[in-house]
Amino acid sequence: MYRINLARASFSAAEVTLAESEEFTVTGIRYPSGIESVTVRNSRGRVEVLPFMGQMVWDAEFDGVSLRMDSTFRQPRPATLIEDTYGCFAFHSGLLAAGCPAPEDTHPLHGEFPCAEFDEAWLEIDAGSVAVSGRYEYVKGFGDHYTAVPAVRLHTGSAMFDIDLTVTNLSAARTMPLQYMCHMNYAYGDGARMSQNLPDGAFRLRETVPAHVTPTPQWTALNEAIQGGRVNPDVLDAAQGYDPEIVFFADDLAAYGQDLEFLLERTDGTAFCTRFSSTDFPVATRWLLHNPDQRVASFVLPGTSRPEGFLAARAAGTLIELAPGASRSFSVSTGIKEEA
Repeated sequence: MYRINLARASFSAAEVTLAESEEFTVTGIRYPSGIESVTVRNSRGRVEVLPFMGQMVWDAEFDGVSLRMDSTFRQPRPATLIEDTYGCFAFHSGLLAAGCPAPEDTHPLHGEFPCAEFDEAWLEIDAGSVAVSGRYEYVKGFGDHYTAVPAVRLHTGSAMFDIDLTVTNLSAARTMPLQYMCHMNYAYGDGARMSQNLPDGAFRLRETVPAHVTPTPQWTALNEAIQGGRVNPDVLDAAQGYDPEIVFFADDLAAYGQDLEFLLERTDGTAFCTRFSSTDFPVATRWLLHNPDQRVASFVLPGTSRPEGFLAARAAGTLIELAPGASRSFSVSTGIKEEA
C-alpha cells in the first residue's frame, strides 16, 4: 500500500486527477462554497468524500443508481453543525455524544464530529482498493482529548464499499465518553421492502416524541396503525405520511448473532445492502422521512446506542467509557448488494 497526502491548496474549481489506474480514477475539486471534495471511481460507480470536513460521504452512485437522499442542498456548505449542510449520503455521528439531544443535554445534534475540520487527509492505494482517509485531533483544556481516523474504501469491481473509523483516547488520565453512529442517508423508493437477518419484531417503533418532532394528526394515526398491525412497517409507502419522521429501534443485536445484514429492495430490482458486526454496533435505528424537501430511507443506522442523546445513553448503560490510551474501531460495508 502507498499513501498520497492531500493538500487543500491543490484543490480548485477545475477538477484535477489525483491518481489513476486501469480500475480506479481519483479526482479532486473545490465546490463554489469552498468545500474540497475527492471522488473515487471504479468500474461500477463512485463515492465522493469531503476530506477536510468530517470526511463525510457526500455522494455515492453505482450501476447508474444514486444511493443518496433527496434534499434541498445542492452542494456541501461550510458548517459546524450537520443540519447546516444536511444533504450528504453518510456522516459520522458522535463522538463524545451522538443523536438528538434531549432538553437536558448540552451537545449539538449528532455531536461535535460530523463537520469536524480535519488536520490532514490522504489516499491509501493498493492493488485492489482505494481509500480516502485522514486524521482529526480533538483537544479541550480541562476536557477530552482524542484522535479519529476514518476511511472510506472502494474495491475493484464492487458496488459495495467500506466506511471505517478508529477512535483513540489520547488523555493519559481521563476516561472518554464515546457514542458513535454511522449515519447513512439512503435514497427513498416507494414500494421498497426492508428486511434483515433478525427475528420478526426485532425493530420496535419509537414511542417517545423528541423535541424536534411536532406531531400531526396523520403522523399520530400512522404510529397507531403501525403499533396496531394495520400497516406493514417493512414496505415504504409515502401515502402513509412519513412526515415528521418515523423511527424504529432494534436493541441488543448481539443476541441475534454477530454478522448482520440489512436490505432495502427497490421495485427496480436494486437491493441496497448494509453489513456490520454486532460486536461493533449493538443497536440499529431505522429512520424514514418523506416530504417535498427531504426524502430518505435510512433502512439501518448502526450505532453504539440509540440516537437519543448523551444522557439517554448513559441512563441506558450503552455509553462507552474509553480508557486512557485505548482505541475502538468500527466498520460498515454498504452499497448495492452483489449477486451470489
